[in-house]
Amino acid sequence: MHVCTGPVLIRGAEPGDILEVRIMDVKPRPCANPAYAGKSFGSNAAAWWGFQYKDLITDPKPREVCTIYEIDTSGQRNWAQAVYNFRWMPQTDPFGVVHKTIDYPGVPVDHSTVQENHNILKNVRIPIRPHFGVMGLAPKEADIVDSIPPSYFGGNMDNWRIGKGAIMYYPVAVSGGLFSIGDSHAAQGDSELCGTAIEMSLTGTFQLILHKQNMLTGSLAGLNYPLLETQDEWVLHGFSFANYLEELGPEAQQEIYKKSSIDLALRDAFRKMRSFLMTTKGLTEDEAISLISIGVDFGVTQVVDGNWGIHAIIKKSLFAGVSV
Repeated sequence: MHVCTGPVLIRGAEPGDILEVRIMDVKPRPCANPAYAGKSFGSNAAAWWGFQYKDLITDPKPREVCTIYEIDTSGQRNWAQAVYNFRWMPQTDPFGVVHKTIDYPGVPVDHSTVQENHNILKNVRIPIRPHFGVMGLAPKEADIVDSIPPSYFGGNMDNWRIGKGAIMYYPVAVSGGLFSIGDSHAAQGDSELCGTAIEMSLTGTFQLILHKQNMLTGSLAGLNYPLLETQDEWVLHGFSFANYLEELGPEAQQEIYKKSSIDLALRDAFRKMRSFLMTTKGLTEDEAISLISIGVDFGVTQVVDGNWGIHAIIKKSLFAGVSV
């Protein structure tokens, strides 16, 4: 489903190792049309897989709507602005296939078939938070894997915090690791509720560092899920199913879309944070549970990627010692 760069083989990577991915830079890619120099454009689709699709209050119901945003690539503005939107109408692709819904990425839109609505979201500025929705390694449970549901190997986590300056840690499941990246976003809120972020072209610069299993210590020892580190925080990622490919059996890649829930994802995020605090900070279970309740922020990462996500954020400053 996603257009990705990869898989990139990491020389020497073996199951049990950890791959550290440092995001050195993320930049919007300028439009190649000289008429729009210094600008770029992205699209947001309120689509049939979105959380809102069967919960609309105005007609027509249901409907899919695409909103086009303009992004400044000159560096003078750090926000996106809506240009226009349109309701999806059946589109015929170059191969003659009719797409009644947004069922495949990259379908060309014949704008003579849609009505553009301009002057939308007036005076609204959306802060851009460039990031890649898909980053991760190959799982060991299947050779061909749907790129939509995330899992222990990372993948389509859609967490806007995984941007410039952040560091991701992934458990290696197969020889070579096989790192892939894509699904570039200009901006997204927690939940990605309507189905997509502002999807656009980005250029990223990354540093890959391999940590061998016999050298793992601290937060990396025994790590079996994608872990995010920023300058100020640790962010742990929970899913409805921590490893849906293993837990749901031979039909996992179909069943995951029927079984996800926020309750399950919150339970997984809680268990991971409890373990993180007990193993890396030396807390007892009772200490960890108290700290989680009063000092950890849980958020809905996404509810549109098959395997729903909850992230748990703990600030590093909590462990800075007694202030004077």
